[in-house]
Amino acid sequence: MTSIMGRNKAKETLAFCLGVILVGCLIQAAGWLKNDRLVFPDVPDILRAFFRLVTSGRTWLLIWTTLCHLLEALAVSTVIGLTLGLAEGFSDFIRTMLRPLMILLRSIPVIVMVVIVMVLLQYRYVPLAATSLFLIPLISEAACEGCRRIDQDLIDVYRLNSAFNMTVLFRVYLPIMAGYLKQAYISAVGMGLKLIVTAEYLVQTRSSLGKAIYSSSYFNEYEDIYAYALIMILLVLLVSELPVIIGRMFRRITDAEGNPPEPTK
Repeated sequence: MTSIMGRNKAKETLAFCLGVILVGCLIQAAGWLKNDRLVFPDVPDILRAFFRLVTSGRTWLLIWTTLCHLLEALAVSTVIGLTLGLAEGFSDFIRTMLRPLMILLRSIPVIVMVVIVMVLLQYRYVPLAATSLFLIPLISEAACEGCRRIDQDLIDVYRLNSAFNMTVLFRVYLPIMAGYLKQAYISAVGMGLKLIVTAEYLVQTRSSLGKAIYSSSYFNEYEDIYAYALIMILLVLLVSELPVIIGRMFRRITDAEGNPPEPTK
């Protein structure tokens, strides 16, 4: 079994590396077809810009600013999304009532949402607010679906002992909803980072990746733009692992709490 898993992991790694090479070939081919090395620089130029940026302290400050915005948006959307999702899971009336709002938030163009938030709030709050509004439907839908999938017999069992409370939420609902929420968070991380950078670009957030990309485009430094895109891809891959790690830690904690204590010798 271990050898089979190792071979599958090796195949996935090989396929991923080939995919990275394919992306580089496409960028190189676009430069040849367009005959414009300013907009489509050579892959070696992009890699040199990437290593130059990742070895600069300023780049890590930009990454930190953008990551803070992303984590704040995930926290806000989690609290609101879980609350709305549980309410929709418990009540068909609330689910039907909130459906038009969720459809609106999912379908509205990013630029329109950012412009509306820019009018309503100060610019420093725009990345957080705009991204949270886009992520709330994603998390609430996962929470609602997970809540509705819970076995009714399990609900009847806990209702014999107590009403719905925080203990029931963390010991019954969230473990069962974890699979739905994990997939939602994996999508939310990638989507959220793109939305954060877009909002930072539009409102010119100081010391952020969005501001850096704007400056690079203004000075026609396209190799830096591709390097920043590569940095964002790596950030998405790293942050996407957080839900998996947190889920494992949560399962270990719940398993430890649920297991009976070992007998003393």
